[in-house]
Amino acid sequence: MTTIIEIDRAAIAFIKQHGGHVTVRRSPRHGCCGGAAYIAVAEAQTPNDTAAFQRHEYQSIILWIDPLLAYQGLRIGIEGWWKLRHLYIDGAALSGGAATGEKVPVSSRLSW
Repeated sequence: MTTIIEIDRAAIAFIKQHGGHVTVRRSPRHGCCGGAAYIAVAEAQTPNDTAAFQRHEYQSIILWIDPLLAYQGLRIGIEGWWKLRHLYIDGAALSGGAATGEKVPVSSRLSW
């Protein structure tokens, strides 16, 4: 699993508490003056269209990952407190999948 994406123990426990599925996908962010960038997000749920994702099983959870995000050195963690806990993705710049072919910095600490 570490070659596809790294998931820390606390995040695995959180995913199990929320149904046992995690989706890792690219999410577009648009600037105020035009342009767009994609960031990686992790959500404790099954994707709407499973055909667009790779499916992997690890420690009793199901990982659904965008093929462009697999094997990129990314890590899923958890932060927050009590009901405000959420998954985040941290890691190195993506080596592919950007519209321009440039590396995209990844550090998304967004609520699911």
